[in-house]
Amino acid sequence: MLAQVMYGRSAAQLLADAPLAALNLDPRNITFEAEYYMATDAEQFARVKPLLWLWKSLDQTPLGQNPALGIPVRRVLAGHIFKRVGRNFKCWQNVEFSVGYNMEVGDNVVVHRHVLLDDIGGIELHDGASVSDYVNIYSHTHSVLDGPDVTLRKTVIGRGARITYHSTVLAGSVVSDDAMLATHALLRGDIPPHGIAMGLPARTTRVKLRPPTQVQVDARTWPREAARKANPEFPQPTPNQTRVPEAGPEAGAEPEARQPVGREG
Repeated sequence: MLAQVMYGRSAAQLLADAPLAALNLDPRNITFEAEYYMATDAEQFARVKPLLWLWKSLDQTPLGQNPALGIPVRRVLAGHIFKRVGRNFKCWQNVEFSVGYNMEVGDNVVVHRHVLLDDIGGIELHDGASVSDYVNIYSHTHSVLDGPDVTLRKTVIGRGARITYHSTVLAGSVVSDDAMLATHALLRGDIPPHGIAMGLPARTTRVKLRPPTQVQVDARTWPREAARKANPEFPQPTPNQTRVPEAGPEAGAEPEARQPVGREG
């Protein structure tokens, strides 16, 4: 399909005429970052890898940039990649997934351009959720002291929730129904139903004026899946590894002279 869309000929013809171009289109000749993750299920990823490569490559073509063609094609691919996808899924171009197979998407969900959906630990986007341009949603964390110590936590975005431009949702967060995360905010916790969270880190500072409604995803009562460890060398829950700096006259003091700092690693 890529050979036909990008070069107007079959893969066999392209291989004969321009073998390097043909080899570049073959997903067997590329690797994804997820193939270096310990948490990646090799069998599941092998199944979805060619489809993720097709999705990613088509996005760079006029077909992928044209909503009339690109959105329906992505909707079809999502049905074969995701764990679950509902009706009328609308995904714009240049959206990245970690593995794809841990995505659970409800009805009428919209994901805009240049979004990162790190679904290695699982992401749920419930009915009517909207994810704006340049959003990052994560489902894994690294230990502060030991980078290879990785913890997987499912991240949940509730019904009708809006994750707005350039904001970030960290692993394990639950955004309740009808809640909103403001532009450029960093969420490392939860948002209650109808809440609007702003800032770095994000805090709920406003609540929408809504009549009483039935709430399905409520961060205050949502059942949490147990966190999972990705690296067998670090099987135990990661303990607290930081403290608040001690107060004192030297705390926050400017050094007398700035020296060049070398980089290691």
